[in-house]
Amino acid sequence: MKFDLNSDMGEGFGPYRLCDDEAMMKIVSSANIACGFHGGDPDTMARMVRLAKQHGVGIGAHPGLPDRAGFGRREIPFHADELRQQMLYQLGALIAIAKSEGVTVGHFSFHAAMGNMVNRDPVLADLMMDAIFTVDPRLVVFASPDSEIERAAKRAELKTLALFLADRAYDEGGKLVARGLPGALVKDEASVRARVRQFLTDGTVEAIDGTVIAIPARSILVHSDTPGSLELARIVRSEIEASGATLAPAAELAS
Repeated sequence: MKFDLNSDMGEGFGPYRLCDDEAMMKIVSSANIACGFHGGDPDTMARMVRLAKQHGVGIGAHPGLPDRAGFGRREIPFHADELRQQMLYQLGALIAIAKSEGVTVGHFSFHAAMGNMVNRDPVLADLMMDAIFTVDPRLVVFASPDSEIERAAKRAELKTLALFLADRAYDEGGKLVARGLPGALVKDEASVRARVRQFLTDGTVEAIDGTVIAIPARSILVHSDTPGSLELARIVRSEIEASGATLAPAAELAS
């Protein structure tokens, strides 16, 4: 069995760093690279691409809303076509930078509010997935299991890879608990280890109310801005390896 371990990376800009991207790149198998709107800039994007190439890590685009101050986590009422163009602008930028370094962008993962907006609107989800397919039909789309994004990607004949978020709590319906609510962020090392071990053993996780829910996923996400993210990522990797599974980039696992 193979699993992907991924993280959102390059989310600083200029001299500002959100996490130790160099160290994280040695742990993960796929990197979701910020594309300049909620975080990142051309130099940071190029640095991430070069690091990923050096360590054999899969490269993915991680576009968000144009809101650095809110880190792309505040919803802004753009029209559907505005969101489409913002997504394409960012995806195209990373594709160009990666091509100049002799590598390709293999996957796609929405950031925060942009993803939330797409995920609750089937029409917008179809618009976005059709646009991605037009740019590169080989791109793998990261999505939560049984989500609108996953369904739209499949309608567009794009490959998908379902995510399990190691550092975020789920509700009894399998949706993420909203940031800001008590217990939404899981940053305790012992808790993350137990959650990942349970997921790897039987494909389930304990929801915030104690309900055990199924998570049919093959990729595990650790957010780089979660406190202690490096150690959490190391824990996830160690649990994957201890289970007898191996790491593989998203492009190798998608279906």
